[in-house]
Amino acid sequence: MLVTAYLAFVVLLASCLGLELSRCRAKPSGRACSNPSFLRFQLDFYQVYFLALAADWLQAPYLYKLYQHYHFLEGQIAILYVCGLASTVLFGLVASSLVDWLGRKKSCVLFSLTYSLCCLTKLSQDYFVLLVGRALGGLSTALLFSAFEAWYIHEHVERHDFPAEWIPATFARAAFWNHVLAVVAGVAAEAVACWMGLGPVAPFVAAIPFLALAGALALHNWGENYGRQRAFSKTCAGGLRCLLSDRRVLLLGTIQALFESVIFIFVFLWTPVLDPHGAPLGIIFSSFMAASLLGSSLYRIATSKRYHLQPMHLVSLAVLIVVFSLFMLTFSTSPGQESPVESFIAFLLIELACGLYFPSMGFLRRKVIPETEQAGVLNWFRVPLHLLACLGLLVLHDSDRKTGTRNMFSICSAIMVMALLAVVGLFTVVRHDAELRVPSPTGEPYAPEL
Repeated sequence: MLVTAYLAFVVLLASCLGLELSRCRAKPSGRACSNPSFLRFQLDFYQVYFLALAADWLQAPYLYKLYQHYHFLEGQIAILYVCGLASTVLFGLVASSLVDWLGRKKSCVLFSLTYSLCCLTKLSQDYFVLLVGRALGGLSTALLFSAFEAWYIHEHVERHDFPAEWIPATFARAAFWNHVLAVVAGVAAEAVACWMGLGPVAPFVAAIPFLALAGALALHNWGENYGRQRAFSKTCAGGLRCLLSDRRVLLLGTIQALFESVIFIFVFLWTPVLDPHGAPLGIIFSSFMAASLLGSSLYRIATSKRYHLQPMHLVSLAVLIVVFSLFMLTFSTSPGQESPVESFIAFLLIELACGLYFPSMGFLRRKVIPETEQAGVLNWFRVPLHLLACLGLLVLHDSDRKTGTRNMFSICSAIMVMALLAVVGLFTVVRHDAELRVPSPTGEPYAPEL
């Protein structure tokens, strides 16, 4: 397993590097890329945002291992994960309103404080303290994925008056470097936890300086801005109306809830499946992130002028890959006949599918959901998503470890088959919808049917 993990990591990293180098050579530089003021502003944002992301990724490979190191049972660990998910969905519902009221800069500083406290709780072996840490982690995650983006967009448009067309370039670059940071963070976590022999708590301690520096830079370099507050009830009511009035939105939400709930369960299960076989968890995690980066690169190639595939095609492909991978896992995790290498390959395929799925789903959401209702609709998407993930983890809590893991992969397979049916339904509805196509590179008004 050790050799397989390192070999897979090297091959995936080389594949990603080759695809990105070829893309960079082929991509012409735009006006935004050569504007000094824009580049300075972008750098100010990236310095803080990338430190925050690096701190977040550092903690990912060894979270389950840490709880195991403290001798908690799998059922107890499942409850800790459920607490984190429940916290994420509760704070996620009010995060946008909280950030607009408190101020985006203050919210980013608050993120660095709460996430630092979350990391410090990992030094304790007290179960209640760890539960509090998971709740703080949920708040921090909600702030990470709302405050930073909101601050940047306001500064970009309102304070600096840069063209709105440049915003996607910033976040596209951030998405790429987010993957790179995740790959590097996995290796760094492996280094401090295993190579230096500091144990599974070391990555959490190592994340604190990154968080402190991110908070200090935001406090020193960023200006404050606020959003227009909208009543939470109005946001949710508007989102619900949009969800129920447009079948495309409803089917899109169904696919997101089913697909992403399975991914949450996968995040919980990969460590207990691979760790007993001597897998280097940091390198395994980096391999996962490299596979996801490879999927994102393939998305860009597939939707390019040469191939011109549509995001709807790629969502369908991603769901099919995950269905196939989960069927693989139901056999490779069979009690007494475990095959860690097959399980690892299946996990890599799931991550590859995520690399295809998330940019495709992001494109479809932007086209289908009106911008004014996106916050409300996404709130309704999150509720069933996290509810399904929590129910799955609670089922594991009441199951025997070995048979429970295999049974959970079987349940996830059934969930993904339902997601596939929802994809077919959406495919039927939007088949003639030109709005959901990537614009034709030739500028022709007619594009082939989906």
